[in-house]
Amino acid sequence: MDLIDSIILAVIEGITEYLPISSTGHMIIASSLMKIAGDDFTKLFTIVIQLGAILSVLVLYWKRFFQSLDFYFKLLVAFIPAVILGLIFNDIIDEFLESPLIVAFLLIIGGFVLIKVDDWFKANEVYDEAHPEAHTQISYITALKIGFFQCLAMVPGTSRSGASIIGGMTQKLNRKTAAEFSFFLAVPTMFGATAKKLFDYYQAGFELSSDQINYLIIGNVVAFIVALIAIKSFIDYLSKRGFKIFGYYRIILGLSLLLIHYFIYPLTIV
Repeated sequence: MDLIDSIILAVIEGITEYLPISSTGHMIIASSLMKIAGDDFTKLFTIVIQLGAILSVLVLYWKRFFQSLDFYFKLLVAFIPAVILGLIFNDIIDEFLESPLIVAFLLIIGGFVLIKVDDWFKANEVYDEAHPEAHTQISYITALKIGFFQCLAMVPGTSRSGASIIGGMTQKLNRKTAAEFSFFLAVPTMFGATAKKLFDYYQAGFELSSDQINYLIIGNVVAFIVALIAIKSFIDYLSKRGFKIFGYYRIILGLSLLLIHYFIYPLTIV
């Protein structure tokens, strides 16, 4: 990996982390096309630069993080499934499922889901005068269920934000509330994923060079700036237009990747 590679991956991370199009899937594909996917540092880099994206949430929603302890307890409850299932299945997923082809197929499947999801949960967007908080109130049970939905994104190509937002919508939350809770839930989830990846990297005997440390710093700065713009744009768009455009994008990208793999250039992480 060189400086240009790190900036490209950081831009992809910043744009895609909070959109329902799978940031991990995009970075697997991008690193495969750049022929750096098999490098251990690349795998570490794509996880660690999520810290920059985390900071964008903290900056944009800093007032929300100074609410009651109830807010943090609900985030903790939603985070628990990722901790348990992540520790159990992480190595299996790393070994068998980080395939560009699996990403392509899941992009397509997820695309069809996003095209229909607005119709499935249309009632969530209707304001209930009798119960004003009917589609904005998050209980502990709702938080836990959203946490389990988030775990679907352990399979690359699924989309963490997409899974957790749809999970919230199944619990009768409107799109905006579900999306914002997904952003908040990303903070402990990404911190946890980064800490584990760094631990595994050092436990395996790897050490970071000065260039690699610089790439991580630059990558986090770039991901932070790009994610700031992406989050604000996404929330505004989602509240007004819904998910369909993201569904079409996923399908077109997934089909394009299959065409590239079978007819132009075999995609691989090796």
